[in-house]
Amino acid sequence: MKPAPPTVLTNAFYAFYDLHRPAYDAYAAALLTPEEAQIAVAHLFNLVAGNWTTVVSERHPSAWAWQRHTQAVARRSGHRLTAVEDASLLYDKLRLSIDQIATVTGTEPATVTTLLAAARRTRSPTQTRSRPWAFLAIPTTSENRRCPVPCLRSASM
Repeated sequence: MKPAPPTVLTNAFYAFYDLHRPAYDAYAAALLTPEEAQIAVAHLFNLVAGNWTTVVSERHPSAWAWQRHTQAVARRSGHRLTAVEDASLLYDKLRLSIDQIATVTGTEPATVTTLLAAARRTRSPTQTRSRPWAFLAIPTTSENRRCPVPCLRSASM
């Protein structure tokens, strides 16, 4: 297979950047100081740009980048979140939809739904206090996202 022309790779990188940057910024800002968050995200996109041909040859380029991003944030914060905690943070605090989380993290929507269900099962009052985003906030009708478990939403209202 012929390598893609540089303009195609450049356009593809900028599309990737535009799609993922807001969520990566928000994730880093939720766990780091503003300066550290900015450095972590800039470092990630420099890494992605420098390895772009490798990244796009991956089965899930978003998963490749997300893994490096969460590793960088973990190094800077001194604490590594689990996949369940990541999903909870993205959904509950950063207000991303299940499809948005799947796109950003390079996983399937069903996997995200499973992680969120696990987060709800494992929450305790002490975890909710130590991590404010761990409290399940019911989306208002004006928000444009679906509740992953409609029966829980209607039962709690």
